[in-house]
Amino acid sequence: MEQANLKIGMPAGSLANAQRGGNLVDLLAMSGFGTSGYDKGGPTKFTSINFLFGWDGRPQEFGSQLEVNELDVAIAGDDWIRERMLEMKLEYGVDVRLERVMTLNRGGVKLVGIVRGGGFGTTEEYLQDLVARKPLITVASEMPYLALDWIRSRLLRLGIENEPGAFSVQKYKTPAKIQKGIVVYESWGKTESKVMHGAVDIGLEISQTGSAIKAYGLTVLETVMESQTSIWINPAAGKDQDKRDLLEMFLLNLYGAIHAENKVMLLFNVPNRLVEGIEQYLSSNNLFGDEPTVNKGKEYTEYDIQVDTDNADKPIAMVRYNLAKLGARSINTIPISSSIPGIKVIR
Repeated sequence: MEQANLKIGMPAGSLANAQRGGNLVDLLAMSGFGTSGYDKGGPTKFTSINFLFGWDGRPQEFGSQLEVNELDVAIAGDDWIRERMLEMKLEYGVDVRLERVMTLNRGGVKLVGIVRGGGFGTTEEYLQDLVARKPLITVASEMPYLALDWIRSRLLRLGIENEPGAFSVQKYKTPAKIQKGIVVYESWGKTESKVMHGAVDIGLEISQTGSAIKAYGLTVLETVMESQTSIWINPAAGKDQDKRDLLEMFLLNLYGAIHAENKVMLLFNVPNRLVEGIEQYLSSNNLFGDEPTVNKGKEYTEYDIQVDTDNADKPIAMVRYNLAKLGARSINTIPISSSIPGIKVIR
């Protein structure tokens, strides 16, 4: 019987760069999915597991590839997947049903609506003023269908329903195909410049810090969407049990690596006569999960607990100090590469 495999869309760009994007290469390695070739532009191979198949591509295309079952799984920004789903619906009348099954806590961005000048508290206020002055709204964005969906939804709030076909998505800056409605120009970046120079009425910009928007003297009307890198699947992949097992294996180990980030294990010994005080401290500070891991000996008891190094309320330095005051000895701090609470985290 042929071995099932899982086809995984591997995103080219910043995530493949070891110095940018949260370093997907290391995350995969920590999960037990070491790769070769990915950080050098491909082709990607999974070196330790031969039933994972890497498909190098652009996250802009992964939504379509998932829809036609060219991919089982894609690692992509939520914004790009949503963009492709909207394109299929608005241009082709096809409802694409994809499922986000895990976020990776990487690649966080905001999609914000930007305009010149100020004086408008909301997008609706800006659009109400705009449509009173001109019949054709012009928009620029690297994600034109997200921009179109945003503008149409705000017009609906104003009771201004877009007529069927009264929109056009086209390359910047080709002649407008319509005279009334919404023209969205697909931009290859520098949306702020196009808005600042009045080439379009409004822009939908991908922003991390907002510094470029401020530098261009533009106003943010609203945050339209917050996006990060996630694992997306075609739900059909879960109907095949062999693929489902591979998918759950992939997700569980990724979860373990993400869950372990900023966590360490503390191992320490406590004289048996001081155990009660130690356990009261651990319990009152929620420093263990179901129960502390204990190895009781003749004169000493060994403990190991998991500590979050980012917890400002219980800094690890203070935890170690308090344990030492209560009589703990040989307090060792050990990094964790994976921490899996149980199978329920992915079901």
